[in-house]
Amino acid sequence: QLQASGGGLVQSGGSLRLSCTASGRTSSIVFMGWFHQAPGKERDLLAAINRSDGFTYYADYVKGRFTISRDNAKNTVYLQMNSLKPEDTAVYYCAAVSDDYYSGSYVHPYEYNHWGQGTQVTVSS
Repeated sequence: QLQASGGGLVQSGGSLRLSCTASGRTSSIVFMGWFHQAPGKERDLLAAINRSDGFTYYADYVKGRFTISRDNAKNTVYLQMNSLKPEDTAVYYCAAVSDDYYSGSYVHPYEYNHWGQGTQVTVSS
């Protein structure tokens, strides 16, 4: 089970930090990721992190602005979002893939088998 928090309303250029806390069989998690989905658009991966070795992946349009990190002791993954733009407005979802579902890829939504409830991020211009 994943519980996401930290969304809200922020002005353009501002920052927000999202948190996602996992419960249950957390030791089986391979990757955790943050996706966003704007109305009428697909759910896209923003960033992902390997729970064991800390390897990170970023979509090109968030590189240099967003940072994903983990605290395994708290079973929590964070997404620090800086220099936010109005086009970042969306519902943000955290996701996790467990070792029995992991295919070797972590980019697409269908490659994750656990999802948080989503948190709204709105960036005003």
